[in-house]
Amino acid sequence: MKKLMIAALAATLMLGGSFAAMAQQAGKVGVVVKIGGIPWFNAMEAGIKERGQKLGIDAFMVGPTSADPALQVRAIEDLIAQGVKVIGVVPNDAKVLEPVLQKAKDAGIIVITHESPGQKGADWDFELASATGFGEAHAKLLAEKMGGKGEYAVFVGSLTVPLHNAWADAAIEYLKKNNPDMKLVGERYGVAEDVDKSRSTALDLISANPGLKGFLAFGSQGPIGAGRAIEERRKVGEIFVLGPFSPGQGQKLIKSDAISGGFMWNPKQAGEVFVTLADHLMKGNEIKDGDTIEGLGTVKPDFENRNIIVDQLVPINKDTVDDLAAMGL
Repeated sequence: MKKLMIAALAATLMLGGSFAAMAQQAGKVGVVVKIGGIPWFNAMEAGIKERGQKLGIDAFMVGPTSADPALQVRAIEDLIAQGVKVIGVVPNDAKVLEPVLQKAKDAGIIVITHESPGQKGADWDFELASATGFGEAHAKLLAEKMGGKGEYAVFVGSLTVPLHNAWADAAIEYLKKNNPDMKLVGERYGVAEDVDKSRSTALDLISANPGLKGFLAFGSQGPIGAGRAIEERRKVGEIFVLGPFSPGQGQKLIKSDAISGGFMWNPKQAGEVFVTLADHLMKGNEIKDGDTIEGLGTVKPDFENRNIIVDQLVPINKDTVDDLAAMGL
């Protein structure tokens, strides 16, 4: 009997040890986004949690109270102190984050970024839309709405968000080349992650520029704020607002034509991809050309710049907005 008890105890200890090893191997995955509490990142958080549960990984999101790079640095420092296995980030300022991301890598933590191609300090960055394709798709639609002529303004999340500015570069270049009668007002305005700033900036621009006919707003709150400004000034049908936004948040604005349309990718899918890539890399797997990765499809990685870029654009318009909103987006 004593031998049986000892054997059972040993088996229990071995089993407990194996569970502990599995838990340690799975590790924690913390994803720091630009700002918490807005629909876009709420959807991303749902994707992170659902994929984490499916894969048996403790995956969670950290959403700062404002789009302040210093808050992201603080959140990443906290995750390093927690000893997570993977840190995911949607950067507000790629340059500001470089030292803290390198600190994470030096601590043996895998770093994955999104919306920041070529991010220094990241093991990999993934994108669900190419910068050129995304920018040009919006530019073509704006040209169509404006009849190829008139003044337009460009909003970005901030002047230090690389991807938003790459979209803007692609859009502006396309319009210069293909629609020379469309003129850019000013430079670009770093307000599109704040609905109030987007609204107030749009109101100021409308007042100062009687010939203004369009807004390209790259950042999920930009089209919402600009659309509200259009409604306030009763310029619906005269000034066209385009850009990526949360369908649930902008549903009424697009149905009233205060927002004329845009393109997006699925932020919930992006949340899932964060965890899928984390799982893949935590297991010691390399990412290879031609791999099929759930949420990304077949990939052709840019090994030099550590980017994985695919094009999965989803149009947002009156025909699609209800279905997209019903998905929780």
